Amino acid sequence: MADQTIPSSVRADLTAERDRLATQIDSLEPSTSDSRVDDNFADLGQVAAEQGENQALAAQLRNELAEVELALKKLDDGTYGRCETCGEPIAPARLEAMPAARFCIDHA
Repeated sequence: MADQTIPSSVRADLTAERDRLATQIDSLEPSTSDSRVDDNFADLGQVAAEQGENQALAAQLRNELAEVELALKKLDDGTYGRCETCGEPIAPARLEAMPAARFCIDHA
């Protein structure tokens, strides 16, 4: 990006966010050691509800992780900070607030 300077901290921030998201996803994935549940019907219902919530949250986190990984790829190929729709630079304030932003405010 010749017309917009990317702060050097962006890669470090995105990498830290990628690692944080991966850790959260791992903590939500069911482990085989968590499979022991007693036969109490109420407990089984609560466990199923919690597992459903965890799966939904993990799916959201996986989407966020994909966005962060895409932003890191864009840093590598020199397209970071450009709107995917119009090709114009994304405002620095938007990138500061959302480092993995893919679109300018007009196309968000």
